[in-house]
Amino acid sequence: MTALITREELREAVAAGTVTVVDALGGEYYAKQHLPGAVALHPSEVADRAAEVLPDPTRPVVTYCSNAACPNSGQVADALVRLGYADVRKYKEGIEDWVDAGLPTESA
Repeated sequence: MTALITREELREAVAAGTVTVVDALGGEYYAKQHLPGAVALHPSEVADRAAEVLPDPTRPVVTYCSNAACPNSGQVADALVRLGYADVRKYKEGIEDWVDAGLPTESA
């Protein structure tokens, strides 16, 4: 099971630039709204695109999707671990929690 990260821990890591954030929704959801600096990586794309969007397997990665009920972030996190990424965590509350807290987002 993938380790979790809290909203505050993630906010601090994003602000410090010490983590790569992965939006596991991708597509139109990513284009509409995503966490600052996030890269899009849908579960169906991990095998083909992980090395491209996450070239350093030692850099900390945090995955998220819409909310705790969304399975995508866990699927992407698990796939990244299987591919050898060393420090993968999941923000299970997702972008809905981030937005509800009034934190900034970006759009494509």
